Amino acid sequence: MGVHNVMEDVVRDTLLSYKSNMNLACDCEQCLNDITALALNEITPRYIANSKYSPYIRATHQADQQGATMILTVITKAATLVSQSPRCENYIAQPEH
Repeated sequence: MGVHNVMEDVVRDTLLSYKSNMNLACDCEQCLNDITALALNEITPRYIANSKYSPYIRATHQADQQGATMILTVITKAATLVSQSPRCENYIAQPEH
């Protein structure tokens, strides 16, 4: 397995659960990855070296209401930034007048 940041899974799962409520300009894989990366840069990582600890870390974050709200807030902020300026090939910027 190597070393893994469990917060990657937590952020990705949260993003996928709430993306329909976020009014994203685009929800392609590139934009979702950009949102995930921006959010992860704001969240303290939780590394594990054994996958058997992943459910424990995930459950801890799901049970912590304040922590879960903070994660959703960070993801929403990242989604807003990406939606304002998507970098994907699917988005065609409108010319400014």
